[in-house]
Amino acid sequence: MTEKLQLKRPWLVAVWPGMGKVAFNAGIYLLAKLRMTAVAVLDAPLWFEIESVDVKNGLIETPRQPPSRFFACHNPDGPHDLMVFLGEAQPVVGKYHMCRQIIEFAKSWGVERVVTFAAMATNMRPEHPSRVFGVATDQETLAELNRLEVEIMSDGQISGLNGLLLGAAAEANLPGLCLLGEMPHVFAQLPFPKASLAILEVFSPLARIHLDLTELAEKAALTERQLSELLARVEQELTGKEELAATEEESAEDSPTTEAETIDPAEYERIEQLFESAATNRSKAFELKQELDRLGLFKKYEDRFLDLFRKPE
Repeated sequence: MTEKLQLKRPWLVAVWPGMGKVAFNAGIYLLAKLRMTAVAVLDAPLWFEIESVDVKNGLIETPRQPPSRFFACHNPDGPHDLMVFLGEAQPVVGKYHMCRQIIEFAKSWGVERVVTFAAMATNMRPEHPSRVFGVATDQETLAELNRLEVEIMSDGQISGLNGLLLGAAAEANLPGLCLLGEMPHVFAQLPFPKASLAILEVFSPLARIHLDLTELAEKAALTERQLSELLARVEQELTGKEELAATEEESAEDSPTTEAETIDPAEYERIEQLFESAATNRSKAFELKQELDRLGLFKKYEDRFLDLFRKPE
């Protein structure tokens, strides 16, 4: 826990890993571009099962619980400061209890609204615009989403903590909403930054924050081209679900091949250079995150990455 910041009518954004890393990468982009600072860690030792251990230089490392951290920053452009809750993983048990604890923490900081991000997988093609769907806990917030021309999700379910947290917020009479970015279901296991971009394009005016989205837009355009080309090749050369699944698996960033087989030592040098840059200029952290994702190394460097936000810049 760091010294408690004095926040002005803050909003809380909560994100966890999920389809397309849509929510998680949108949260990381907020951390980087708003130069946020870590303010607290949620203590949740009983909710996670440790399912694997890390090996370094042939030695087993001590298992650790997936951390869940709060970050905050001042917003000079609007009436609300901002907090971000970043969960490394969704718990196996105690999901709603965890949500209640997050809401209790949020209320202790004077949070006035809770926002979650999520992905919505549809049959869209990668080159199509990503729509943003929304739900709210109250009519006033729902009216705000309508004014922003967000497509309202009239019926259905939101799985995981992205939805449960809003249920806990409603239970505590705390207004909340969820923004869901559309992505192609056939690429659900791959990062899809266009959906993250679409979410932040809605969230920025809603929260009245100034957010430079240029870097995310460039990444979204590049990914769109790559996935469109991949889908075209699959449609032309392959038939049947088995072949398509194999192609997606070969493209996924969580490939089971070892680091030694796939990563050039020069890539590690570049990672170190990006860490040095991000340590002095936090806005560079998103570029670092994209490189770690590309190389499949974010899990390995996650603690070090998030430590960049431990102290005020």
